[in-house]
Amino acid sequence: EPQPAIVPACPLPSRICDVVRSDRPRSCCGMAMAGFRTAKYQLPEWHRRNAGVHYNACMASEQAERGRAEAKHLIKHAAASAQRAQEYSKATLGQRLQDIQFWRMELQKEIMELDAETNLLAAQKLRLERALDATEVPYAVVVDNLECRDRRQPPDLVIDEVERQLLKEADLIRDIRDLLKRTIIQAATQIRSNRIQKENCELDWSDKVETYHIDDKCVSYCTDSTNVQSHPSSVKFEENASTPKSWAQFSHDNISRAEQEKLASVQLRSLINNIIHDASEDLRMQRAEVNEAFDTHCRGLDEAKLRLEHHLEQILKDIGEEEANIVNLKKAIREKEAHLKVAQTRLYDRSFRPNVELCRDEPQFRLVSEVEELAVFLEALKRKLMESEQNLKNLEETRMKLEKEIAVKANSIFIDRQKCMGYRLRYPVDLEVASYK
Repeated sequence: EPQPAIVPACPLPSRICDVVRSDRPRSCCGMAMAGFRTAKYQLPEWHRRNAGVHYNACMASEQAERGRAEAKHLIKHAAASAQRAQEYSKATLGQRLQDIQFWRMELQKEIMELDAETNLLAAQKLRLERALDATEVPYAVVVDNLECRDRRQPPDLVIDEVERQLLKEADLIRDIRDLLKRTIIQAATQIRSNRIQKENCELDWSDKVETYHIDDKCVSYCTDSTNVQSHPSSVKFEENASTPKSWAQFSHDNISRAEQEKLASVQLRSLINNIIHDASEDLRMQRAEVNEAFDTHCRGLDEAKLRLEHHLEQILKDIGEEEANIVNLKKAIREKEAHLKVAQTRLYDRSFRPNVELCRDEPQFRLVSEVEELAVFLEALKRKLMESEQNLKNLEETRMKLEKEIAVKANSIFIDRQKCMGYRLRYPVDLEVASYK
């Protein structure tokens, strides 16, 4: 700072009289002149007093001149210092405005990115919900297939490869549905966290905007401003005031937490894509396995039914031949019984021959032999007839069993091919595609 100007000292007037007041000559007028002597001084006193007044005046003038010089210097110094302080404060406020603008732009950028990420995550959550809804039809199809196959008749009511694959598909769909539900809850939690952090950033951004307007208004203030007032109590610091380090750290922490939530959201979106894709592939592969098992089982049923029909055709042919054989046997028995009656009648009539005529001649032996032969043939024919009738009964039972088996196979084919495979045509083509619809 400039040094105050030095006022040159002027020589003081020399003292003319330096008489001690106690050495003043006493009055000779006596007590009679006391009333006239009260206001009068001696000449040395007068000179001394004049010298003192002159000295005091010079001292006062010198002091006033020095005070004026100091006041002038102080005014100039105060004006320059005030101007410098105001410019420095303005520059500081300008720098502060830049800092506020920087953090405000960073917060605004983070808010926009976090909002966009939240919208993307909400879209992924909607895909999860649609995928979950799309699994209802496959699960209903699998349950219906299992219930339909429970209506098969024995002996086709077996735990075959088709049923094992259907149970595996049902377990897979249940696991996928549970996974989708858990992921939906996780996505909803992450969306809520994103919105909470976005709200924190918005509050910080709003404070930054308000502070920017306040500091920008403060920058525009000058001595000529009409809206400036005296606020003596404004120089004290608030108890809850932050420091520049804590102020910057607060915004940095908000942005850092927002970045963490955004990164977690991005990872969750990638996880959702993988979950939907893997679930769709698993369902597609399992559906192919079930369809292949159905095709194989239906081909086996068709072959078994065809073999049974072939056997039934042969059994029907055998039944016809056996019935014809029984008819022939009965006819042969009737014929042999007629021959037996003729022979027995001949023997009976010849038994009435008189006296010596009742001879054991050759015709008698021939007739007896004929009767015995016919009896043997009749017995053999009757046994054969009984065997044929039993064979016919067995063939009839076999026919009924074959027809029942064919009906069971036809029912199984109808259930597997018409009911199950026909209902599986409503199976969604792709779970991943269904999540976009």
